[in-house]
Amino acid sequence: MISYEYPLNERIRTLLRLEDLFRKVGHFSRSEAPQDHHVALLTLFEILEVASRADLKVDLVQELERQRQTLMSYRNNPAISEEALAGALYEIEQASAGLLAMAGKIGQYLRENEWLMSIRSRAAIPGGACQFDLPSYHFWLNRDADARRRDLEGWIRPMTPIRDGLEIVLRLLRGSGRPEGQRARCGTYQLTMAGRAAQMVRVSVPHSEAVVPEISANKYALNIRFMLPETIARPRVAERDVQFELTFCSL
Repeated sequence: MISYEYPLNERIRTLLRLEDLFRKVGHFSRSEAPQDHHVALLTLFEILEVASRADLKVDLVQELERQRQTLMSYRNNPAISEEALAGALYEIEQASAGLLAMAGKIGQYLRENEWLMSIRSRAAIPGGACQFDLPSYHFWLNRDADARRRDLEGWIRPMTPIRDGLEIVLRLLRGSGRPEGQRARCGTYQLTMAGRAAQMVRVSVPHSEAVVPEISANKYALNIRFMLPETIARPRVAERDVQFELTFCSL
């Protein structure tokens, strides 16, 4: 199955974007090629931009505390593994401690690095990070791969409490829903929300179905159109019945 996620509020939208960016920066920073390390650095700048919301850290700490209190209520429940519960509580407490230990504005240490900010400003211009524009950056890209990787790890590490916190919140959010089989008639599916409290919708489609869901939703209705994955022609609705799984997720 291929799963497509659609956030229903701005907070979850921000967490999903950051999750994607942290995965990318982790992937490219582990490489050895200068081009991959360039992408990792540009992705770190994107994380800085998205994470600049003043209340992101507070939101994560509050949500983790709410989940901790919920898990605490399961203590001494014979249907719950005490070992698994203790592990989940420890993970949440460690993530919360890491977030609370972050001082000042998220990523301020990056903003105070004039060399990095010069790269960030030039990289915003198409082709602006070329070697003749940033000779010192060109020198850095030609350093030993291990040295570049150490620098990247040093710039990324202070942001990892954000990554750890959002990973826990999103994992709990994804695990909160139960997938239900649905059918889109002639490629279209509509559902009245009827006061349903959800923070994210997941649509899972079999690999064998060559369609892509186009999702829109508000507090009144959910609409899904399954489009043919055209890369040349104009996108068209798949005018056939499509079987899929629908999951409403809410913490």
